[in-house]
Amino acid sequence: TVTETPSPKTTTTGTGSPPTESPTTTVSISTSGQSSPESTLSTTVSPPSVSTSPVTTTTSGVTDTGSTTKITTSGPTTSGHTSHITSVITESSSPMTTTATLTTPTRSSAITTTTTLGPSSLEPTSLPSGSTTPMSVTTSGTTATESFTTTSGTTSSSFTTVTATTTTSKVVSSGSTTTSVPPATSSAPGDTWWLCNCTKAVCIEDNIVQVIPIICNPPPKPICTNGLSPVQVLDDDKCCWHWECDCYCTGWGDPHYLTFDGLPYSYQGNCTYVLVEEINKTIDNFGVYIDNYHCDTRDRVSCPRTLIVRHETQEVRITTVKPNSAEVEVTVNKQPVALPYKKFGLSVYKSGINRVVEIPRLEMNVTYNGLAFSIRMSYRLFGNNTQGQCGTCNNNTADDCRLPNGTIAKTCEIMADHWQIDDSTKPQCSPGLVPTKAPSTTPGQPHNGSVICNVLLESVFEPCHHFVQPEKFYEACIFDTSILPDLGLECSSLQVYAAICADQGVCIDWRSHTSGVCSYECPPDKEYRACGPIKEITCKTSQQNETSTEQVEGCFCPNGTMLYDSGVDVCVKTCGCVGVDKIPREFGERFTVDCQDCICLEGENGIVCEPHKCAKQDETSCDGEGFYEVNEVNSEDSCCPIVTCKCNTSMCTTEAPRCTLGFEVYSHIPSGQCCPVYQCVPKRVCVHQNAEFLPNSSVFVDKCQNCFCTNEVNVSTQLNIISCEHIPCNTYCEPGYEHQPVKGECCGRCVQTKCVIHTANNSTLILSPGEFKNDPYNNCTIYSCVNIHNQFISSTSEITCPAFNEENCKPGTITFLPNGCCKTCASLDSPTPCSVRQREDFITYRGCRSVDRVVMTECEGTCGTFSLYSAEANSMEHSCSCCRESRTIVKDVQLKCPTGHSISHKYVYVESCSCQDTECSLSQSSETQSTEENDKVSTLNRIKRAISLTSK
Repeated sequence: TVTETPSPKTTTTGTGSPPTESPTTTVSISTSGQSSPESTLSTTVSPPSVSTSPVTTTTSGVTDTGSTTKITTSGPTTSGHTSHITSVITESSSPMTTTATLTTPTRSSAITTTTTLGPSSLEPTSLPSGSTTPMSVTTSGTTATESFTTTSGTTSSSFTTVTATTTTSKVVSSGSTTTSVPPATSSAPGDTWWLCNCTKAVCIEDNIVQVIPIICNPPPKPICTNGLSPVQVLDDDKCCWHWECDCYCTGWGDPHYLTFDGLPYSYQGNCTYVLVEEINKTIDNFGVYIDNYHCDTRDRVSCPRTLIVRHETQEVRITTVKPNSAEVEVTVNKQPVALPYKKFGLSVYKSGINRVVEIPRLEMNVTYNGLAFSIRMSYRLFGNNTQGQCGTCNNNTADDCRLPNGTIAKTCEIMADHWQIDDSTKPQCSPGLVPTKAPSTTPGQPHNGSVICNVLLESVFEPCHHFVQPEKFYEACIFDTSILPDLGLECSSLQVYAAICADQGVCIDWRSHTSGVCSYECPPDKEYRACGPIKEITCKTSQQNETSTEQVEGCFCPNGTMLYDSGVDVCVKTCGCVGVDKIPREFGERFTVDCQDCICLEGENGIVCEPHKCAKQDETSCDGEGFYEVNEVNSEDSCCPIVTCKCNTSMCTTEAPRCTLGFEVYSHIPSGQCCPVYQCVPKRVCVHQNAEFLPNSSVFVDKCQNCFCTNEVNVSTQLNIISCEHIPCNTYCEPGYEHQPVKGECCGRCVQTKCVIHTANNSTLILSPGEFKNDPYNNCTIYSCVNIHNQFISSTSEITCPAFNEENCKPGTITFLPNGCCKTCASLDSPTPCSVRQREDFITYRGCRSVDRVVMTECEGTCGTFSLYSAEANSMEHSCSCCRESRTIVKDVQLKCPTGHSISHKYVYVESCSCQDTECSLSQSSETQSTEENDKVSTLNRIKRAISLTSK
């Protein structure tokens, strides 16, 4: 066993003790100065059969590497062949030297002394028995005299078998650093124990101890299938190291995955899935999960939304606040937390653009930035024991598509569906649904994203191509450009590749080469850096001399400033104080915040505050109705309110009066008072029948007037005057009617005052009561009008003419009587010579009629017409003479038409007549006879009609 406790300086002295049945001697060695944790020193001596001398061991002196050592002997000796043997061990693994001087009186002894230095072996030395001369032995070097090599990883062992005899010793330690090997117990053959970290002792038999120092040879560097560089890991013996390929899984875009062993695939599920869990559970409630959602309008591809890390009693969720952005929020057990967060062996902090979940005991960290995630785990702890969408971590891609039942799927896209878990927030998701199909990636038109993707292959990323091949990320970038050309997801491929390059020690400033497409906006007090520290230096860590070379992109404090604290995101020029107001303060600065007078002091407490002291104010008395005291903010000192008097009218007792129509309550508060004074004042309105009317609005007084409210005020009533006008009336009436007022009506109505008669010829006659008028087209018809009990009755009368026979009239002598209806003529008995005869009558032509009677002339009279029998001719002889016009002229007359317009008409006017011979013919007699018969019938009909009308 080895126990180390640092001490400035220690001296240890050992003395002899009575012998035991099977004793062993433990030599304790003390060191002074600072010791190296890798340097251990032990001396093991097999016990002698007889011993009476004490053993004294002294450690002293600190010298440079390679210095000589003092040799001292002390203690009594026994008689006989006694030898004093001094063994000197020099340790040179650090800038100090530890010297152990051992004096042992023995009879016959073989002493083996071994000193180990880190992962190196020392040359064992065997002293002969019976020697009486002090002998100084210094062990150094890394090669044993007798050795053999065993293949065990990368470690070889060199050992020497020795036999030693010495006396038992009682060790009295006054120091604080003790190395004690082996324990003071018997060991059976085959038992092993560590003399120090890198030297092992094996019990052979018969007190023979085999000492095996460990020799380390650098192992060959393997190739990691995930493309990352292997890391050096100490062996279990803490002496040698070997190479391991860390388990590194990442996902980004829509989304693309790289398994722990570097196998790429894309998966478009929109449920919650297992990224990594243990196959054989060794950690309680451990796993990493991803919540995906469809991030395009056609639900073809998915993007990460929430990363979930479970460890024992805690569940960390990092959720994207805004889709396709780096804005995220962190909750632990569904409660928001502030970063950095550390509890129960789990910590969450911000690193550049990432949020990092770290579990140091498990040597793992998980990062997420809203667009991409990564999981890094130690192969030593998780090798061959991971499953989920990140696959199995064993540097072999053949079994990365492992299903929950242990079988291997044909593709990881099929495998990914099987790692779906129940999520109460996604009822549409259920384990065992139809596998998700990836969208087709038929190339379309070239897109700006393809230009962005080419940056991966260009000189910008060329320094990283030797460490990590860019092809997988280029293909993922092209996929994102083809499927979602407008979401800018192609930037995530470049971002993830740059992050992996930074992990390999190659920092790429790539965003400035994307023409602003993949730019990253920082807060006003921060600046973007592609290569910033993974943990930004703060005022508290600036003195810790951290030497981490890992870099990450993100927003960092500008040059000349530093982050005040990991939990206080404020950049400061000097490390003073930062309070809840996030304002940097310098040491000694006094300020007031939250009504506390504070001072920034250098030391652990930082800001020290005490309640703010207010200046004394004059007493304020709030007398008077309605006043009360109130505290107001002081513009000069917001922490010290000012007591003022405020008015609350609800505390007033005077009530407002009730005013009549047209008036309203007017209130005013006199100066220095709180409660109002009331009075009724005119509202400047009109009032009619208990209603108020605004100026220029209409007022209904009656239906015969149009009234409105004016702006004029009646001095006596203080009300506005109502102005009225009689409503306009339509006084036009049809012929026969007159407009007369009617009681109950505003405009009256048309009342009949005459008879309206419609004649047979569609003409209209208007007759007053008692008036008679002939038909304009038939003088034998007379119309009359009478008023009987306000009923206007029209009557029609027909004139009955005396018998009249035109045959008894001389031709051309027939005329009308003065009534215009009955005819008269000159009898045949009174001969009339042929002459011009005048008469007056209306001329009618095509419905148009002369306005007045026109003087017309005609030839009338008898001529010598006879018919005699001629015996000589034996026939009738005829002599016919006709009274005819001998001279005529044409005259013009104006005719009035029913449509109202006039036309000019020409007619023949006879100026002279004479008897003129004409041919006598029978046909003319027959025609004349027929005409006369028609005239008789017509005359008879007219007489009958007249008789009928008269009887009526």
